[in-house]
Amino acid sequence: MATVRPTGSVRWPAVRAWAGRLRLGRLGLRSRVVLTFALGAFLLSTLLAAFTFAFTRSTLLRQRETAVVRQAYVNARQVQDGLRSDPSVVPDLLSGLGLPGGSRPLVCYRSACTALSSAYTQAILPDTLKRRVADDGEAARMRYALNGKPVLAVGIPLLAVAGTYYEVVPLDDISDTLRSVGASLIGAAVITTALGMLLGLWSSRRVVRPLADAAAAASAIAGGRLDTRLEPTDDIDLRGLTAAFNDMASALQQRVERDARFTSDVSHELRSPLMTLSASIQVMQARRDDLPERAQAALDLLVADVARFQGLVEDLLEISRYDARSVRLVRDELLVGEFVRQAVAVSSLPGTPVSVSDRADGLVIDADKRRLARAVANLIDNARIHGGAEGVRVSVDVPAEEGEPVGHVLLAVEDDGPGVPVEERQLVFQRFARGAQAGQRGAGEGAGLGLALVEEHVRLHGGRVWVEDRPEGTPGARFVIELPAEEA
Repeated sequence: MATVRPTGSVRWPAVRAWAGRLRLGRLGLRSRVVLTFALGAFLLSTLLAAFTFAFTRSTLLRQRETAVVRQAYVNARQVQDGLRSDPSVVPDLLSGLGLPGGSRPLVCYRSACTALSSAYTQAILPDTLKRRVADDGEAARMRYALNGKPVLAVGIPLLAVAGTYYEVVPLDDISDTLRSVGASLIGAAVITTALGMLLGLWSSRRVVRPLADAAAAASAIAGGRLDTRLEPTDDIDLRGLTAAFNDMASALQQRVERDARFTSDVSHELRSPLMTLSASIQVMQARRDDLPERAQAALDLLVADVARFQGLVEDLLEISRYDARSVRLVRDELLVGEFVRQAVAVSSLPGTPVSVSDRADGLVIDADKRRLARAVANLIDNARIHGGAEGVRVSVDVPAEEGEPVGHVLLAVEDDGPGVPVEERQLVFQRFARGAQAGQRGAGEGAGLGLALVEEHVRLHGGRVWVEDRPEGTPGARFVIELPAEEA
């Protein structure tokens, strides 16, 4: 039996693949792994669902067509035999046929077509099918849509009586079955995609874990723990990374320790001639009045430069101790207000006004008095150099609102200088930093180590230091130290 395929008359649901450009932002490695697993699971499940749907549809239709055609031939033979014996009993012949569920027979004989239902006449049959059966004399079958529902029409020529026999069988049950199968496959694809995402999330954690360990080790090294190393691994893919990282960390540790030893050795070597030079200057100062005026001026310059040189050597020694991690804090409980007043009194500007709020005056900090006083003195020296002695002010306050528990205290030193641009505010705390404004702030006195030492001292005390603009738009810089504190 020939099969007639309609052109454009039947439109069955189909899975159409489409591709579009998906713009993704910069995703992390874990996100990319999860996305890859999810997309892989989605594509695989979609492919399997499409194959399963197509195979199920083809199998159901083939089985139905085979059964319908076989029964149609039986019915056509029965009708043909009946027309030979008595052509007038066509309706009775049709009523006595063995018809599949919902099947409608139609017989065309002697220019007349007879059907059991008035809704199923020759007009519902496709012209292509009728020409193939009636004109060409060939049996044919055809699937098409009738009133929006799929049907199968089978046409068989009755050559012995010069007639034609048709059966129209609805395929609603197959469509319902395919819809159920499609829904199940879609659900399975969704579940598979979700499982793929979960598998990707689990895998990404295992993949990213070595990178997280490397990042933690790098952060530890950046924080000063130069002996940090990655644990050796048997993973052939990670073995090279681990070895290279550990080699890099070892080389960095050796370089830092070598530089620290060099700085410490140089500083120690300079102290002896400086002490000799300082003693000689003291002898000369004792006879200053006996010197000529030009010699007195030269002596004053020499005294200032030697004092500056001594300060630089002391700063270098202190920095080398930090690099060698040999600094040990001698902590005491200090009343904030009293400590700040004493630190200012022994600084280069003992007359600097100090403002301590009532809440801050009763706070206690656990600190190394000498080192923290040095940090305050360095900030006052920095403010004096860049804002003048008259514009320096010190204030102590708490960041907590009234009634809130106090956990920190803020110590601020302000000056009337040019201030520090936003882009330079991290640079000024670096050793020997020289930015656009940092160079100006470092000109004159100092060697660029004072603020670096302040940051080191404060960090050892569990606090932090930063620079900001003065409040209410007043020109100048405001250096703030934040330290842990508690009620006395």
